[in-house]
Amino acid sequence: MTDTLAPTRRARGTVLAAAPLTIMAAAIIAPSLPAMREDFADTPGSGLLVRLALTVTSLAIAISAPLSGIVADRVGRRPLLLAGLGLYAVSGTAGFFVDDLYLLLITRAGLGLAVGGIMTAVSTLITDWFTGERRASFLGLQQAFASLGGVVFLPLAGLLATVSWQAPFWIYSVSAIVAVFAVVSLREPVRNSPAVGEGGRSRLPARIIGVYVLALVVTLVFYMAPTQLPFLVAGFGSGPVVVGAVVAGSTLTGVAGALAFPRLRRRLGPTAITTVSVALMGVGWLVIGTAGTVAQVVAGLLAGGLGVGFVVPNLNLRLAESADPARRGRVLSGLVAGIFLGQFLSPLVVQPLVQGVGIAGAFTWTGTALGAGAALAALLSNRNNGKETR
Repeated sequence: MTDTLAPTRRARGTVLAAAPLTIMAAAIIAPSLPAMREDFADTPGSGLLVRLALTVTSLAIAISAPLSGIVADRVGRRPLLLAGLGLYAVSGTAGFFVDDLYLLLITRAGLGLAVGGIMTAVSTLITDWFTGERRASFLGLQQAFASLGGVVFLPLAGLLATVSWQAPFWIYSVSAIVAVFAVVSLREPVRNSPAVGEGGRSRLPARIIGVYVLALVVTLVFYMAPTQLPFLVAGFGSGPVVVGAVVAGSTLTGVAGALAFPRLRRRLGPTAITTVSVALMGVGWLVIGTAGTVAQVVAGLLAGGLGVGFVVPNLNLRLAESADPARRGRVLSGLVAGIFLGQFLSPLVVQPLVQGVGIAGAFTWTGTALGAGAALAALLSNRNNGKETR
């Protein structure tokens, strides 16, 4: 297949430059949380509210993403992306200026609204532009750039936080630069008319709902890394620098997995890739749960990160191939909602397990469940293939 719209090199670069903005949105302020808590110590409930400053962004993304999908389909991908980039710059950098914790939470929710729009617009633009192997390749490249943004911007945030807890908020101003390039280089894609009987109010097929649920579960499990691993690694006597480096390991292998995805896609079908991804996460979490050293924790995290690098572009591609062009924004926005709802729910869902069996036990049991799920999926897939060949 050939490209449907042949975007310019500058347009492709702009979309890739927007991808890291999504993964760094919430995490940029993580190094600032201890100092932030001290600064707002006089605010009632500041301990909880400061933590909410980190998680409310993910919740806002999950809630607003479906609305972004409607805007993408009815108004256009380019206007949605431009609005998202502008709101991202304003609401993100606002944290440097506000001195009220409740107002800060409002700006963080605004940042989540912006990210929901950016992610939806970027994914729909890519699937509008490309078909076939080129689509798979560029979706992998998008995920690689998103993960690479974590490698670059998260250590920078930690460095700026040593100057002032408010300094990392200036990193969000990068969005304004991307917005300038978007204005100059992007044009609204020409979309095909919807097929008969596929109007905007038709129900989503069960397979699409299944992709949403899978994205939520995978993200919920993977987000155990930033929310639970710092406490596990600290138990080995490691300091904050080691903790940061360990968590960053999953981002690095996420880049590798995303870059390898197009080649894997040529060899395996979507179901097989999902099975491999879940199996890698299961093995990784089992290694972490049984680890006796930091090096073993790193090894498990690297395996899990590789699995996520495969699964995210794979789910994106499955939805792109299933969605009618007129509803593509709404369909892909559901994936955004599932991913960030998983992030928000992760510490809430995992906490009872941690209280019951400990952090290491939580990783062990979760890894076992993932491994069993991957084995069952492989078995069912082989049975179905056997029936088809009879």
